[in-house]
Amino acid sequence: MTNDYLITEKPLKALIFFSLPMIIGNLFQQAYTMADSAIVGRIVGETALAAVGAAYSLTNIFICIAIGGGIGASVIVSQYFGQGSYGKLKKAIYTALIAFLVISALLGGFGLLFSRNIMIALNTPAEVLDMSVTYLKIYFLGLPFLFMYNVLSSMFNALGKSRIPLYFLIFSSVFNIVLDWIFVADFHLDVAGVAWATLLAQGISVIGSFTVLLKELQKLKGNADGIFAKEELLPMAKIALPSILQQSTVSIGMMLVQSVVNSFGAEALAGFSAGMRIESICIVPMAAIGNAISSYTAQNIGADKKSRVTTGYVQANKLVAFFAVIICIVLEFFPAQLITLFLGADGSQTALSTGRSYLVFMGFFFGMIGFKMAVDGVLRGAGDMKMFTIANLVNLSIRVIMAMTLAPRFGIACVWYAVPIGWTANFIISYAQYRTGKWKTIRKI
Repeated sequence: MTNDYLITEKPLKALIFFSLPMIIGNLFQQAYTMADSAIVGRIVGETALAAVGAAYSLTNIFICIAIGGGIGASVIVSQYFGQGSYGKLKKAIYTALIAFLVISALLGGFGLLFSRNIMIALNTPAEVLDMSVTYLKIYFLGLPFLFMYNVLSSMFNALGKSRIPLYFLIFSSVFNIVLDWIFVADFHLDVAGVAWATLLAQGISVIGSFTVLLKELQKLKGNADGIFAKEELLPMAKIALPSILQQSTVSIGMMLVQSVVNSFGAEALAGFSAGMRIESICIVPMAAIGNAISSYTAQNIGADKKSRVTTGYVQANKLVAFFAVIICIVLEFFPAQLITLFLGADGSQTALSTGRSYLVFMGFFFGMIGFKMAVDGVLRGAGDMKMFTIANLVNLSIRVIMAMTLAPRFGIACVWYAVPIGWTANFIISYAQYRTGKWKTIRKI
């Protein structure tokens, strides 16, 4: 299939071909984060699982910043690709890589200095605080690798090369899991071991990804007149900042809600952490479809083929419905088995019950986040960011306010009751904006 298949092939075929490698790759990426939790939970104990879980919502925010920033840059790159402006495309890629390298170094330094303060502010249980801080400090040390890895993947996706990040994700995930086992089971490094494993695996993958990207860019005609352009940063930022917000909505909400969950104790936190790990797997296909329709929309708008966008959006929703049914069946019939993967058969009753309850309730609602991400993807790909941003802020606000006001009074279940309500409100606002058709009139770059 040629590199321009997103603007030439049938929409459903193009979206499947583009999103499938991302789904597989992201599942591998989630596999090693799940391995982090499963290995420390089974080998070190429930307290270690709670420690990694306490840090998870915070670390996931930085992952989302990297992914959202990469998506924002990839929209600009995709439009240049659709136009055939390869010189500008190369300069935009170089600019994005340099900008996010600097940002990641600054954020990593901030995290190293204030890890303990942040975890204390989140009401992290005292028995897991030290382990959480240890995990976070190593994580922040490797933050530039995390950023470069995700931004490089977005650049490959913008070029229609979504299979290349898949290969590196598979390598990184397998290598990470092997290192997890060696560092935790053999070297007894506990939570520090899984953090070092992630840093090393991502670092090696970044070097390989960057080398391959340079070779791919050499195949395109045209030369970039420089490696950094300030004029490229503004349009990237206009897309990247709302994209970061959209990608981070779930994680920012969970971090703010984390203080509520933490107040229920380490056992409840361990069960909730296990449930969140399963949730992160379930969101993978939905996020991949949203990212696919974003690149699809950007390339087709760049090529002046706006009629294909509407058709592609309909096909994207069909893919969402397909995955939503599968996810619902698995979560409703096998919640206990999934939670036991992390806690083991000897997990406390509170942890097991909390995790099971979370999954059983959430199983019915992943279709809604898929529909939300699909319509958000169209708006983002078109550069229609105003209502996109408002919708995601409403989503975040509903989740945080409901959890913080209702959970302390009525119980921990209110934390997850707020989730589908936020997703639904987000979808309604974004879909209403899509129906106006204003996204079709957004001026191209």
